[in-house]
Amino acid sequence: MKSKKVKFAVLAASIAVMAGLFAGCGSSTASNNSTGNNTNSTSSKTDVSGSITASGSTALQPLVDAAQKSFSAKNPNATVSVQGGGSGTGLTQVSQGAVQIGDSDIFASEKLPGDKAAELKDHEVCAIGFVVATTNDTGVTNLTKAQIQDIFTGKVTNWKDVGGKDLPIKIIHRPSGSGTRVTFTKTVMGGKAEKDDLGMTQDSTGAVVTSMKQTPGSISYLALSYMSDDVKKSISAVSIDSIEATTANIISSKEPESSKYPFWSYEHMYTKGAATGVSKALIDYIMSSEFKSQVIKQGYIPISSFK
Repeated sequence: MKSKKVKFAVLAASIAVMAGLFAGCGSSTASNNSTGNNTNSTSSKTDVSGSITASGSTALQPLVDAAQKSFSAKNPNATVSVQGGGSGTGLTQVSQGAVQIGDSDIFASEKLPGDKAAELKDHEVCAIGFVVATTNDTGVTNLTKAQIQDIFTGKVTNWKDVGGKDLPIKIIHRPSGSGTRVTFTKTVMGGKAEKDDLGMTQDSTGAVVTSMKQTPGSISYLALSYMSDDVKKSISAVSIDSIEATTANIISSKEPESSKYPFWSYEHMYTKGAATGVSKALIDYIMSSEFKSQVIKQGYIPISSFK
C-alpha cells in the first residue's frame, strides 16, 4: 500500500511539472504577441514613421514631390519635406548631415571632394532628358552643338546668324552649382565654359521657365519634364544636330556620350551611408513597379527602360 501511495505522489508531481511547462509556454507566446513580434499578416506589417528632408536637384524635384504625396498617403506616420536648391546644394547638405537625402543630376564625385563623396550611397532612381529651349519667336527649331557653343560663349549674338529671325539672343544661365549646367557643359558644350556676363542667371528650372516667358529671343536649357503643354505655348525645345529629345533616342545607350541624343543624365538620390527608415522606404517606393507609371507620366525614364 505504501508503495502505491509513493507511485501516486510521483505521478501527481510529474503532471504538475508538465502543466507548469505548458503554462510557461503559453505565457511566453502571450508576451511576444503583446510586443508585436508575432508573424501574422496583420501585426507583421511594418509601419514607416519619422521625418526626413530631401533637397537638391530642381530637375528631379517634381518627381520627388509627386512621390511624396502618394507615399505619405500610404504612410501617414511618415513626413517627407522636399526642397530644391540645385544638385550642388543637395550633395553638400546630405554630406553635412543637414538633410537625409540629396537629390542630384550628377555623380557626387563631380561636386564633392573624394573623401566626402565616398561617404555617400548612390541610389539611381531614374534618368532624365534635358533640352536646349528657345522662345517661340526665334524662328529656330534645330541647332548644332557648334552653334549652341557659339551662342553660350558669345560668338553668336543674333538669331539670324543661326538661321532664325533678326532678333538679339538673350541667354539665361543656371548657376555653377546646378547639376543641369554641369550636364550641359559636359554633353553639349564639349567642356567649354559659358560666358556668364551675357544675359542672366536663374537658380532653378522653374525660374528659368518664368524668365524665358518674359524675355523675347531667349535661350536656355531645362529638364524635359518641365516641357508641359502650357510651357510649349511660349517655349520650344530645339533638336540638337537634328536629333530630338525622345525617350527612344536617349535610351539608345546607357551612357549619354554614346546615345543618339546626348543631353541627359541619371537622377540620383544620395544618402549618407546606407538608406534606412523613411529614406529607404521612399527611395524603394520611387523605384517600385507600383510607381513606375508615375515616373513616365512625370516625364522621366525608368531605369528598367535601359537594356
